[in-house]
Amino acid sequence: MRTTEEPEGFDGEASNTSMISGASSPYQPTTEPVHARNVLGGIRCDVEYLKSYFGILKVVEVVLSLIGFICIETIMMCSPCGGVYFFEFVSCSAFVVTGVLLLIFSLNLHTKVPHVNWSLTDLVNTAASTFFFFLSSLVLACINHNTGAEIAAVIFGFLVTGVYGVNTFLALRRWRLGNGCQAAQTSEYMRARTASRGEMEARPELA
Repeated sequence: MRTTEEPEGFDGEASNTSMISGASSPYQPTTEPVHARNVLGGIRCDVEYLKSYFGILKVVEVVLSLIGFICIETIMMCSPCGGVYFFEFVSCSAFVVTGVLLLIFSLNLHTKVPHVNWSLTDLVNTAASTFFFFLSSLVLACINHNTGAEIAAVIFGFLVTGVYGVNTFLALRRWRLGNGCQAAQTSEYMRARTASRGEMEARPELA
């Protein structure tokens, strides 16, 4: 009887030992479901940007550019057509470029490409759109056939010129502030590096 009880006790001890070692092992099986990798991880709609001055201006610019483009597209006959074609090109280009920038900023896609100076990119776009919208609206106002579509296109052209002008002013101020902060950080880094080098020269035992 004794010989038969010992193996049973040994088996019980081995079972308990395996349970303890299994409980303390870091490689534990898990019952949690394995989630698929989110391809669009990190992409979200930035509501705060859409509520900001830049977001609101971008939305207004896209809408007004689209309205101006639709107005100019309703013109069936023109002679000469240079002013119409010029305004058509400017309104379509501004709608596409500004719409893409609005999408990039509202979805925080610009954070995925940090080596691009997005403040300068926005400034160049708004400044160019301001200039070309004003020029194309002025040309269309001087060369038109007094049709309703042309008059409406001129009105919306000057309206979107004003909106782009305000955006250009704000973008320029933001770009200058960004450059000022970057210059201050660079100056602080160079000052600290110069001070460290001077300390090393004054105390050669540290070298």
